[in-house]
Amino acid sequence: MTYVVTESCIRCKYTDCVDVCPVDCFREGPNFLVIDPDECIDCTLCVAECPVEAIFAEDDVPENQRRFIAINAELAKQWPAIVERKDPLSDADEWAKRTDKLPELKR
Repeated sequence: MTYVVTESCIRCKYTDCVDVCPVDCFREGPNFLVIDPDECIDCTLCVAECPVEAIFAEDDVPENQRRFIAINAELAKQWPAIVERKDPLSDADEWAKRTDKLPELKR
């Protein structure tokens, strides 16, 4: 089992999770983070660190967010690793509680 970043991260990109990841499995896109399923060791450390509750165990991803399992796997192959915490996007707080953000995802 791996962990999955879901829609809540889009246009926020808080990187608190990156700080605690022991294997550097996060990948960074323009306005979203993903977890590389081949690198994740299922340690659960990132879940509690995410301020927008965007990270779920693969088996626990809500039904309406299941497409993010494939999105994480796809984009992890394309995006570079992020290994240090960075500032969130400048308007992250405005986007944090919004829903239906998939059209905002920049690949």
